Amino acid sequence: MLDDLRDLYQEVVFDHNRNPRNFRKMEDADRTVEGHNPLCGDRITLYLKFDDGRIADVSFQGQGCAISTASASLMTEIVKGKTLEEAEHLFEAFHQIVTGRDDDLKLEELGKLAVLAGVRQYPSRIKCATLPWHSLEAALKGEEQPVSTE
Repeated sequence: MLDDLRDLYQEVVFDHNRNPRNFRKMEDADRTVEGHNPLCGDRITLYLKFDDGRIADVSFQGQGCAISTASASLMTEIVKGKTLEEAEHLFEAFHQIVTGRDDDLKLEELGKLAVLAGVRQYPSRIKCATLPWHSLEAALKGEEQPVSTE
């Protein structure tokens, strides 16, 4: 199973890096957060629009490595339509799984994000995968300071 997950990881990262979803500037965003990973040079600007307690729209712009771009692309797909609490729960579950802090590996909680659990095999790339998520967490909390993985 781990070999299948590794192959799927590579395929999904490649696809979302080459064709990132929701990659655009949002002019009417309710919240905008800048994120930076100094180790890899990844930079992201995350845009969120809310409606009635839900994430009505989410997009990003920036430049980064394949893992960072794929993670941001997948994240924007899965959090759209979620409540703030649901998005926060996804952040916690994702962070625990990619950092290896979840020994039970409840991958089904993450849906298609589960393929990024493969990043735990590459410890130097964990910050690449989590940068968009830390930016999301800051946006959900209304923080305006730039986010850094350092």
